Amino acid sequence: MIEKGHLNSLGMMSYDTKDLIIRDDIMAKAKELAELISSSEEVQQYQKAEEKIRNHEHVQSLITTLKKRQKEIVAFESFQNPQMVAKIEKEMESLQDEIDAIPLVVEFQQSQSDINYLLQLVMSVIRDTVSEKIDVEAGTDAPPSNCG
Repeated sequence: MIEKGHLNSLGMMSYDTKDLIIRDDIMAKAKELAELISSSEEVQQYQKAEEKIRNHEHVQSLITTLKKRQKEIVAFESFQNPQMVAKIEKEMESLQDEIDAIPLVVEFQQSQSDINYLLQLVMSVIRDTVSEKIDVEAGTDAPPSNCG
């Protein structure tokens, strides 16, 4: 195996993320974890809610109208017409409020939030467990302050 990397200004080996070779067993466990998450109740709820949203004619109609209004805003901004931009933004706000008031949309948004929470929790557990083992300061590339 050819070792990629370079010496940093402190004389320590430093690696670019693209140069790292990930062990097969770690990748297998990551895929196993992804499968577990994919089959979780949270993901199943999300998929059901997403399907309901896709098949709900009124919601789809509102979304289509909202997308049209977004394109109109871009056009009126390019024509430097702030009055029309403001008018359309107000319409879009009203459309968004109408969409957000539909119980099915609320259910869908909650399912998105639940999945996000689950993923953040898993990431936190992994980060904290690894940090405990190697005593890392989160989010820094700097060497430890007490190297001596």
